[in-house]
Amino acid sequence: MADKKYFVLQEGGNDSNIVFASRQPRGAALKAASRGHKTISLRERGTNRVHNFEGWREQVAAPANGPSWLGDKVWKSNVKKIGVERV
Repeated sequence: MADKKYFVLQEGGNDSNIVFASRQPRGAALKAASRGHKTISLRERGTNRVHNFEGWREQVAAPANGPSWLGDKVWKSNVKKIGVERV
């Protein structure tokens, strides 16, 4: 099985102290979008790649088979890949 990779969120072209762990960049971008980030640039640690995404989240109805503590509405995040930069 593949190991997890670490992606550093970039803000204003510089690294921030926010790091997401995921096997693929999309998983890390979904985590960033769920926290409310709209323009997402993730630098992959150990490589020269920066993955760029556009992210958004919306409130949707909770699933019918969800637990009782979940409530009526939940946040769902989505991302669209813009491209990859080499630094």
